[in-house]
Amino acid sequence: MKRFSVKYLLIFTIVSIALVAAGCGKSSKSEKITIGISKIVSHPALDGVEKGIQDELKEQGFTNLTFDLQNANGEITTAASIAQKFKADQVKIAVGIATPTAQALRNALKDSIVIYSAVTDPVDAGLVKSLTAGEKNVAGVSDMTPVKDQIAFLKKIKDIKRLGHIYASHEANAVTLAKMAKKACDELGIEFVESTVTNSSEVKQAAQTIAGRVDAFYLSTDNTVISAISAVIDVAKKNKLPIMSADPSSAEKFDVLAAWGFDYYKMGRATGKLIARILNGEKPENIPTVFMTEPADVDLLLNLDVAKKLGLVIPEKLVSQASRVVKDGKMEKK
Repeated sequence: MKRFSVKYLLIFTIVSIALVAAGCGKSSKSEKITIGISKIVSHPALDGVEKGIQDELKEQGFTNLTFDLQNANGEITTAASIAQKFKADQVKIAVGIATPTAQALRNALKDSIVIYSAVTDPVDAGLVKSLTAGEKNVAGVSDMTPVKDQIAFLKKIKDIKRLGHIYASHEANAVTLAKMAKKACDELGIEFVESTVTNSSEVKQAAQTIAGRVDAFYLSTDNTVISAISAVIDVAKKNKLPIMSADPSSAEKFDVLAAWGFDYYKMGRATGKLIARILNGEKPENIPTVFMTEPADVDLLLNLDVAKKLGLVIPEKLVSQASRVVKDGKMEKK
């Protein structure tokens, strides 16, 4: 009887260990989990990502989640402090919306899973080693935009000889996009005129510095600049310059001629889906960078009222490509 007991006790122990190991990566929907979300600054696009994440996880049935929502207000030191807070609180998953906050989380958190969202180039930012392979405890969604196509689209509306671009020299994504914009301009036969800033309070002066030397402004998904888009709009109006923006979310309430980019709320939903996969047991190292590739993910906004004020006529062929058009003060969805 003793041998029988020892034998089956051993079998029971082995089976128990196997079951625990098999389920160790999966979170029960009744387990209380804190998800920390850190965004570099508050503006419509990043706010949309934040809301999309929460809405998606709620829709997927996760009622056991608590969200710790943090805003770095454009400060790298604050982003680092938020990362340390999440580390002290031992959050299970930490989400960095935009490159600087994602980098801060990646540097500080070794035991938590870090999810990046709205990051242009996660490899260049040092978040992952490859876009096509996963990374231990790190996964995310990229918002790489078609820079050359955006500039070429603007050129079809106005014959641009010199294009002005303002960007934050301390944001890795902004620097990457500036290089892409310069290359695109070189290929399109446009002179690239740049002006850099280190914080949002410098944006207006940077715009004023180059306004007299350019035919239009191109704004990328640069969080520092987009958070101060009203300043660029003010300068553009006074100098009768059109603006092409890569952020339709922030362009809705401002006089931007054209805005072509992602629907950032949908990007938040995609990020939420990624988080759900991990909560359901999938390992981050098995998940390559997620890209927004569906036509419905992209938004093209054209403001015909702005075009009229600038004396520009947008070809009907281009208008037909827009998903939203502003005309006579009203937004029309197609």
